[in-house]
Amino acid sequence: MKTKIHIAIIALISTLLLQAQQPKGIIGNNNWMNNWTNFKPANTEYGEATNIIAGNIDKDTKLTKRNTYQLVGVVYVTNNAVLTIEPGTVIRGDDKSCGTLVITNGSKIMAEGLETDPIVFTSNKEISERKPGDWGGIIILGKAPINTIGGIHTLPFDLEPLLNHYGGQDSEDNSGILKYVRIEYSGRKLSAAKELNGLSLAGVGRKTILNSIQISFSNDDSFECYGGDLNMTNLVSYRTTDDDFDFTQGAQININNSIAIRHPFSSDVSGSRCFEVDSYDKIGNTDMSKKLTKINANNITLVNLEENNQGLVRESVYVRENTLFNLTNSIISGFTPFALLEGNIGNGEVNLAKITFKNLIVNNCTGGITSEAGGANAIIEKFYSNPNFEINFTKIKNSELFTIPNIKGNPDFRINQNNTIAIGN
Repeated sequence: MKTKIHIAIIALISTLLLQAQQPKGIIGNNNWMNNWTNFKPANTEYGEATNIIAGNIDKDTKLTKRNTYQLVGVVYVTNNAVLTIEPGTVIRGDDKSCGTLVITNGSKIMAEGLETDPIVFTSNKEISERKPGDWGGIIILGKAPINTIGGIHTLPFDLEPLLNHYGGQDSEDNSGILKYVRIEYSGRKLSAAKELNGLSLAGVGRKTILNSIQISFSNDDSFECYGGDLNMTNLVSYRTTDDDFDFTQGAQININNSIAIRHPFSSDVSGSRCFEVDSYDKIGNTDMSKKLTKINANNITLVNLEENNQGLVRESVYVRENTLFNLTNSIISGFTPFALLEGNIGNGEVNLAKITFKNLIVNNCTGGITSEAGGANAIIEKFYSNPNFEINFTKIKNSELFTIPNIKGNPDFRINQNNTIAIGN
């Protein structure tokens, strides 16, 4: 009996030590945001366009660094063509025609920049005139599963009907590469109900590489996934007007080592969040026999730059019912509240068990995990008060919590290793 007790004690101690040692927030031996990111695109001079991109690209095409391109109107890559973009290439979205790049079902984009020479999609306006929503954004349509009825769907962006479809049965679908890419001032609002995102990923499969992408000053969401099956790493969302990461239609996503940096003066009047997660846009359009949205978010940093000014920024995480969401080894700083759950979720542990918050630093948040239905808050608080979740509520200045949280220079939002309270040792 003593032997069994000793084994149990050793196992418990090992678990606690492992949790304490798990790094929280974005990680890396070096500051991986150096060199390729840009937190001051309003001050950056880009060359005048020397080439126009318009109409359909129906054969393999290469964009080169020696040229600066102007994206005019909606440009479709069709006919299984591959659009290759050299490191260092600049593509400027046309304001008047709402320049938008659409990679259609079966085609690919190969945009593989370098840490020292990223690919940039940005506004065609002069420095003093740039603003969120200057152009459309990038849309990728793939063949991976979605949970809408029939398994095929279209996006509400006024795209060409014969080219606007996504979904299928191929989780391994490959739409190409986006790596060391910046997308600036995109997200044109077409109408109150039609809003383009910085990067729209619809039915995109897991062989697509999405790594080291910064989206800044989008006028709607930065990253939005409509279904699909993806691994996403080293994403940066900065001062978006709406949500940083939005997932729906049965999206199966692993998102790792990524950061959302909010500002209270860069938010929609309806309020904005870092994560908005649901399984379907309308239940009447959904095949409930297919997968619910499942998001595994690990080593994530969500931070509001103005510690004493919530502005129009809302909770950092909003989760609707029938959705699986796991947020682990992460840091959330400066939101009210930390997380909000749709009203029906808090009715019982069966629903709450679909949503995991574990090994977190929740810093300077007014309110923890709450429900739209106020009567469920007691149940939610009791459920997540289990010490196994390791949710640590702190009151630390950003300047002490993070290494260099100053976007005026070269920011480093890795956890400050000198802060033993935050680290949890």
